[in-house]
Amino acid sequence: MFPKELTDTRAFGMAQAMLDGFNRHYRLFRQASAQAKERFEAQEWHAQQRVQRERIEFYDLRVDEAVQRLNHEFGANQLPMEVWQQAKLHYIGLLTNHMQPELAETFFNSVTTRILDRSYFNNDFIFVRPAVSTEYIENDESTDAPTFRAYYPKLDTLGPTLKQVVLSFGLNRPFENLDRDIGFVLEALRDQVGSVRLRTNFQIQVLSSLFFRNKGAYIVGKVVNGYRSLPFALPILHNSKGTIYVDTALFGEDDMQALFSFARAYFMVEMAIPSAYVQFLRSLMPRKPRAELYNAIGLQKQGKNLFYRDFLYHLRHSSDSFRIAPGIKGMVMLVFDLPSYPFVFKVIKDFFPPQKETTREQIKGKYQLIKQHDRVGRMADSLEFTNVAFPKERFEDELMAELRHFSPSLVDEGGEQLIIKHLYIERRMVPLNIYIQEADQEQLEHAVIEYGNALKDLVAANIFPGDMLWKNFGVTRNGKVVFYDYDEIEYVTDCNFRRVPAPRNEEDEMSGEIWYSVGPHDVFPETFGPFLLGDPRVREVFMRHHADLLDATFWQTHKERILAGYVHDVFPYDDARRFKHRLKALDSAEDLPEA
Repeated sequence: MFPKELTDTRAFGMAQAMLDGFNRHYRLFRQASAQAKERFEAQEWHAQQRVQRERIEFYDLRVDEAVQRLNHEFGANQLPMEVWQQAKLHYIGLLTNHMQPELAETFFNSVTTRILDRSYFNNDFIFVRPAVSTEYIENDESTDAPTFRAYYPKLDTLGPTLKQVVLSFGLNRPFENLDRDIGFVLEALRDQVGSVRLRTNFQIQVLSSLFFRNKGAYIVGKVVNGYRSLPFALPILHNSKGTIYVDTALFGEDDMQALFSFARAYFMVEMAIPSAYVQFLRSLMPRKPRAELYNAIGLQKQGKNLFYRDFLYHLRHSSDSFRIAPGIKGMVMLVFDLPSYPFVFKVIKDFFPPQKETTREQIKGKYQLIKQHDRVGRMADSLEFTNVAFPKERFEDELMAELRHFSPSLVDEGGEQLIIKHLYIERRMVPLNIYIQEADQEQLEHAVIEYGNALKDLVAANIFPGDMLWKNFGVTRNGKVVFYDYDEIEYVTDCNFRRVPAPRNEEDEMSGEIWYSVGPHDVFPETFGPFLLGDPRVREVFMRHHADLLDATFWQTHKERILAGYVHDVFPYDDARRFKHRLKALDSAEDLPEA
């Protein structure tokens, strides 16, 4: 029950202290995101990567600061619950005209649950659902740009309008040939829509901030014509001449889904009202959950909060049981799922087979590494949770037996609930080994080519997957192959890629044991074949497209380039979509980076 009167003077101070902590967090978050434009203009790719990693840590640092302040100034961990109830009500009042109320509520939850015992986690003390609406929040026109800008071209002014859109972002770099690029955009647009009549409300709506990731800057918007709208994105890249150019034009929901994929790093984008950006993005991708969109724009704590709310809602409205996930069981993780829900739940086991020389803390470190890394569309994002309560009656007996056997230290079976003290949640995919077993020839060829492309993208991102078996990769609903088993990953630059030495004599050649020394970081790519290519159909496709992956030279060359400071281009679209192919006919594509 809420108190009838707000009588405790400490409650308002607590609420204000928590809001101060959140405001400091979002101010630093916006500053880091806004400065991405300067880093892009200066081609400071390593600085961009460093800030990307640091920004992920901002939230927990600010939560820790708020906890320390509340305990120091108010003795918050000793206060009666009535004071916390009043603090929450004061906090809601402080958010009335706030521009990020949903983020501030999540921050309140994070601070509160860090201080209070979990038995008090209920609606009286935390925001189980939003208390302040994010609809129609208006920013300060004197200091912030509107969420999006609208342009109203005629058919004969469409090209100049698109040029105006690109120039409106004020990038401090000259374009190589913007008129040429706009011509390519118009051609691509005509390929999409053909010959259409412009309706009365024909307009182009464009989000006011650029989206920065890897070495690209993206303009994101939609073309509205009558009752139809066409999402689009224009990636802008650098060339070696010191100029920039529009690399391609992406259109439609599928392209947007790929651009904002859960397997890619978070964008850096400067936003006064993040909920308005998410609302606009949902108009481009109505099938993508809001949780994933908040993740994509770098607000992963809000994404995690929304995900958990969606999960609880799904549990309430479903009746199927949690089960051991289909596929080959892992040696490090116990994986289970709910058939009606498109995610899997991963729990680190308490003990591992002898060949797995690792610890729980080391595994958690690998997952944190991936969280902070550029996932280049090939590594699934993982949501990390602690003390998650599940309805015990919904667990199949076989799954309960496995949890009790393999992860007893992480399971608390109190009453009707099963508490799992630590787990990861990831988007469910079809394991690649299962996909290949069930594939026809065309599907198999696509999957094997995609598998090799995934490995090459990982190499470009300085990631060696360690265990490259098919079972550690999954196939998304769009046919992309994504890696999701991180317990053996290493940086490519930490590995030593070697050829297998020639046998010294006939005895070596006939021996079933290796005759050469192997260091802890040595990798022998030519030995991958027997483990990966036992199926003749798979081997034929793999050798035709990706035989270089069995050569140590391929890996060592990439390692040396990365050590020399080179940052690879990894694109969230197929190479065939790039305008460089149109340029080749004009003999002017030599200077554009290769995929």
